[in-house]
Amino acid sequence: MSENCAIIGGWMADEYDPEQAAELKKRRAFRKFSYRGVDLDQLLDLESEQLIELVNARQRRRFKRGLKRKPMGLIKKLRLAKKNAPANEKPATVKTHLRNMIVMPEMIGSVVGVYNGKTFTQVEIKAEMVGHYLGEFSISYKPVRHGRPGIGATHSSRFIP
Repeated sequence: MSENCAIIGGWMADEYDPEQAAELKKRRAFRKFSYRGVDLDQLLDLESEQLIELVNARQRRRFKRGLKRKPMGLIKKLRLAKKNAPANEKPATVKTHLRNMIVMPEMIGSVVGVYNGKTFTQVEIKAEMVGHYLGEFSISYKPVRHGRPGIGATHSSRFIP
């Protein structure tokens, strides 16, 4: 290698090829989201029967038994919040206790306050959440912190002379 050529991004400056640079930039581009082989824009256009065929058996059974009044009410509120939101802004938070609601493609981009038994945890619905339950994104318990014994943890702490 000669002293007068500089190394730029792993390539020597003398050997710069615009085609290779474009290909490298393409590879760095973000991966396009797809749910079980269906792209996001196609997923949003699917009929409910076609969506039912894509989800897991448990969710499929739930959809086939029909969406009841409460889940439909939540979907209507989310549609209304999206419609009333200013352009390029997040819609208003819609609070719900329906932890067993399955995330559907039309809910993507909405903000839902999911009740965890004490407070409403704000969850922004993303494309990766389709087919999951809302309760999976709002933890309902405080994780255990091990290694910190308290009063009454051992027999020796009961002893009072």
